[in-house]
Amino acid sequence: MKTRTKNKNQWMKPKCNIKVFISCFVIVVAVAFIGSRFTKIDSWYDSVKPSITPPNYVFPIAWTILFALIAASMYFAWVNSNRKWKLDIIVLFTFNFVFNILWSYFYFTMHAPMFAFIDLIFLIVSIILLIILTYKIDKRASYLLVPYLLWTCFAGVLNYLTIINLY
Repeated sequence: MKTRTKNKNQWMKPKCNIKVFISCFVIVVAVAFIGSRFTKIDSWYDSVKPSITPPNYVFPIAWTILFALIAASMYFAWVNSNRKWKLDIIVLFTFNFVFNILWSYFYFTMHAPMFAFIDLIFLIVSIILLIILTYKIDKRASYLLVPYLLWTCFAGVLNYLTIINLY
């Protein structure tokens, strides 16, 4: 597939950078791995999870798909950004990944759903900011983050219901 450049009347191949592609997936896999170290399904979780919670086997499937979409979004944003956007991409994805990992830590390890919920608000804001930023760079990168936002909002509902169940 060839695209027309914005400033020239010549055809060029779309940008493809295998090193960046692999780096994006390695970073996202590392985030997923770290977060999974804090995710312990135990009797506490079974006692507080809301009745609308999907079966446990749904979560690794959903998160595998979501992390693949996040990695693809990061890749498209990076290879299609100019120098002025690169730092913004690094900062926003880093904050997003930290909030993502912290949620698992607060919720599953510390059994502190209120802290997890506060973290989740920051996570949702960071996803929205990523969607806005990536939309300016590459619309595909932006659209790939929408399922992540929707799933995280659903997690917010479950987290909120956990708080209600506890108090």
